[in-house]
Parts: sequence; structure tokens; C-alpha cells
Amino acid sequence: MGKGVAEMKSRIGEVSRHTSETKVTIRINMDGTGKQEIHSGIGFFDHMLEQIAKHGRMDLSVQAEGDLHVDDHHTVEDVGIVMGQAIREALEDKASIVRYACVHTPMDEALSRVTLDLSGRPYLHFDVAFQADRTGNFEVQLVREFFRAVAQHAGITLHITTLYGANDHHIIETIFKAFGRAMDEATVIDQRINGPLSTKGSLSDDY
Repeated sequence: MGKGVAEMKSRIGEVSRHTSETKVTIRINMDGTGKQEIHSGIGFFDHMLEQIAKHGRMDLSVQAEGDLHVDDHHTVEDVGIVMGQAIREALEDKASIVRYACVHTPMDEALSRVTLDLSGRPYLHFDVAFQADRTGNFEVQLVREFFRAVAQHAGITLHITTLYGANDHHIIETIFKAFGRAMDEATVIDQRINGPLSTKGSLSDDY
């Protein structure tokens, strides 16, 4: 069993989305090595996206321009939308993937759990208690908005729980690292699985 199989075609998604508020282009290779080229104009957010790529062992390019003079919300949410769409494109029919993952990730005093199902059915459960409204200049409530957008547009059933933690930077970093690790686990190819891992024979949003 392995993430990359010689006869398997590349699992790459590339999506662009332009609105009056943002311009976002994302390219993701699910079978990468953790390479990143990320520019959103939001330094802390870029650092968190790097965690997804590095710990998820996926190659990730994010180029985003947004109305940061207003606030960071549109850019963060739209990056989540486009990342979800790129993940969906990369995985296509989800043939032979193990589908599920549950990962705990610590950072110093903080511990978070990410459990996900690449089901095609978007859902986010987000159980995280932050200590303040911001860490540095970054609004902590945008973490939920980002993952809500990813789950909705990738078709992921996503449960995020922070078990404990006192430092918001640490809490957020455990979440992003755990998400990357969970995506890495859930997208492993298992040759024992013929087609999608579902008694319906499909992992789509047509449920």
C-alpha cells in the first residue's frame, strides 16, 4: 500500500477563481513531497498553509490577491473555496483511497484532533475554544471560515476538535498540521479497494 503507484495517473488539481474581491489560483499535487509556494498577502495564514503542505506531503502553490484593505476574511475564505475545489479535482472519483483518517497532533501545551471522511458529503464540526480574538494580526475566527470553505467545496466530512491548549498560535498550528496529516492518510491508495470505498459504488455529493 502506498500513496503513489506507478500505474496511477497524477492526482493534481489546479483551479483559478476571480471575483471583485479576490483573485486566487491554487495548484495541488496530492502525491508530492511537501513543496510550497504560497503568497496570500497574510503572513500568518501563509505559514499555516505551509503546514498543510509539509505535514500532508503534498505540493501546494497558492497565489492570492485580495481586498486586504477591507480585512482578511474574503481572502481566507476564497483560498478555502479554491483549495477545496482543487482537492476535489485532484481526487476525481476517489478510486482505491482509504477515505478515512483520524489524527491527533500536539504542539507544546496544545493538542488537536482532525477526523475526516472523503465522503463527498460536506460537513464541518468545529469545536475549538480560542483565548483571544486575534493571534498577532490574524483573526482567529477565520480558521473556522477557512475549513468550512474547504469542506464544502472538497466534499469532506470534517470534524476538528482542540482537546486543550492555552496559546492560540499553537492551537491553530496543531489544527493545520493535523488536517494535512489526515489528508495524507485518507488519500493513501490501497490496491485491495476496487473503485471507491463505498457500498453505493460512488463517493460523490449526489447522496
